[in-house]
Amino acid sequence: MKILDSCYEIEFNKINFQERKEKITHPKTIVCGPPKTGKSYLIYDYLSNFDSKDYLYINLDDFRNQKDEIVLFLNDFIKEKKIKVLVLENFDFDFEIPTTDSVLISTSNYKEIYGFKTIFVHALDFEEYLLHDSKHQNTIASFNHFLKYGNLPEMIVLDENKKINRLQEIIKLFCKDRTEIEVLKLLLSSIDENKSINQLFTILKKSIKISKDRFYELCKFYESNQLIFFLKKYNQEKSTKKIYAYNHAFLSSISHNKKFKNEFTNMVFLHLQKEYKNIYYLDKIDFFIEDNRTLVLSIPFFNTMLHGSIIKKIHSFIDELNIQHVYIITAGNSENLKYQKIEINILPFYEWAVQ
Repeated sequence: MKILDSCYEIEFNKINFQERKEKITHPKTIVCGPPKTGKSYLIYDYLSNFDSKDYLYINLDDFRNQKDEIVLFLNDFIKEKKIKVLVLENFDFDFEIPTTDSVLISTSNYKEIYGFKTIFVHALDFEEYLLHDSKHQNTIASFNHFLKYGNLPEMIVLDENKKINRLQEIIKLFCKDRTEIEVLKLLLSSIDENKSINQLFTILKKSIKISKDRFYELCKFYESNQLIFFLKKYNQEKSTKKIYAYNHAFLSSISHNKKFKNEFTNMVFLHLQKEYKNIYYLDKIDFFIEDNRTLVLSIPFFNTMLHGSIIKKIHSFIDELNIQHVYIITAGNSENLKYQKIEINILPFYEWAVQ
């Protein structure tokens, strides 16, 4: 039981935890989500409510923790130490979950089990980011860093010269081999673009050997675990979908080609995706939120010369879709326009995202 004794000695009372909008409230919880979004810290926060003698924390990705020995002695150890909370980090559900008052499980793959509550941990939204960011002195400085390096908590404190390499390392965490890395890189390089799965496969097979079945399965896997999002066109199921990633900064970490508008629009999408379920795109309109009849356009560098083209873009949808609100999200500009009875709110992302 040497391994379990070592795990039992781990304490979390000195962890510096920043509040998140998501919190563990159920004694039996599965915490899932993409790599490095803060799943473990939600668990540490929950454990801080208990004496260290009451919980057993096991990270199954820790090289020192031999699974065979853990499985052999785990039930007896729980009974002997009267463990109230068992934590299984990076659990593959490949052995039976012991019975105890509280069980917390972390996994990158979405999973539901009877008797457990499943919570999905997204990366930081901008409001949470501001709470975590004690490094930058004002909101605009925080926004510039958020836009450039993304929404993962650790990026706030990481040294500048290590950020790109770390983003590349995180991309690899969900990949088992070089083929999967190339698939994910292709998807990330296509954010905010309309491409069918078949188009993507045709591009990829020119550079690597991969079957269509495996490529389609990987795309489905990444989508089900919300690494990648495929956004539908409103009322057109057969149209190509727009591609977005769970961290907009991944794009600049895999290519020297600058696609600022794509990254910015991905950032806008992620904010909407956390707030609304029924989001679509339209012709020349980045996002349509069906529930509240809202159009959202991502125009980082907006200026008054664009007024006419904006009216042309939204004109046909005002009556057709009974539009109630229009937002134009920028990198810094703010203004108000009016068209018919619709007020067009032009706001910097850093104001819009904390409303």
